[in-house]
Amino acid sequence: MGIHPTAIVDQSAKVPVSCTIGPYCVVGADVEMGENCQLLSHVVVGGLTKLGSDNQIHSFSAIGGDPQDITYRGEPTRLEIGDRNIIREYVTITRGTAKGTGVTRVGSDVLIMAYTHIGHDCVIGDHSMLINGATLAGHVTVEEWAVVGALCPVHQYVRIGAHAYVGGGTTITQDVLPFSMTSAERDTHAFMLNKVGLQRRGFSQERITKLHHAYKVLLASKLNTSQALEKLRLETDRGEDVEMLMRFIESSQRGVIK
Repeated sequence: MGIHPTAIVDQSAKVPVSCTIGPYCVVGADVEMGENCQLLSHVVVGGLTKLGSDNQIHSFSAIGGDPQDITYRGEPTRLEIGDRNIIREYVTITRGTAKGTGVTRVGSDVLIMAYTHIGHDCVIGDHSMLINGATLAGHVTVEEWAVVGALCPVHQYVRIGAHAYVGGGTTITQDVLPFSMTSAERDTHAFMLNKVGLQRRGFSQERITKLHHAYKVLLASKLNTSQALEKLRLETDRGEDVEMLMRFIESSQRGVIK
């Protein structure tokens, strides 16, 4: 095990010999790490925190701290992080709350850039990206392959749909549609399909065409959201992507950005 002599690792922490703990890191008693994790330097990992394998955490990040919630009373809540994540400098990720799910979850293959904050009870999907200074309040869900741009504040309980792209500096107070591009430069509207992102992820032209049609019905027609959904329901061969988009809208609690 590569533990720098200046690091403090509690004897009760579960740290495999394949892990590297750099200078001035602190690892608490209830931390469990998977194989081949790297804490580069000055990293604090505490609380009931479980890391998967091959995670890399950069300097001055604070992982598994108490939730920033005035109702928190020291309950034993958790943070669970998957595999192969890159967590850059000054990132903060807090545990869940008893009034929430009790756990904050980060999936696998996620890139979390510098100064990002992930609040209590958040769920971060696989392959998503949180760009520098993205700030997630409590109970936020970021679905798989979504990108949250730099300096974006996201209101509590909001969902960012799968494959969505949120432009830098955009304040998000309602759910962001899957597959969409949403930006403050467009008055915080879902202004188009994230076509380039979908192509990069191997979506076929047929899938993209079906999604493009659904977006025209949702965004470019004179129909309200309920009417647009009803029109889409009447169409045959919508495809699973459009079905997922419709389910996302129908299950929204805060409304969606259109």
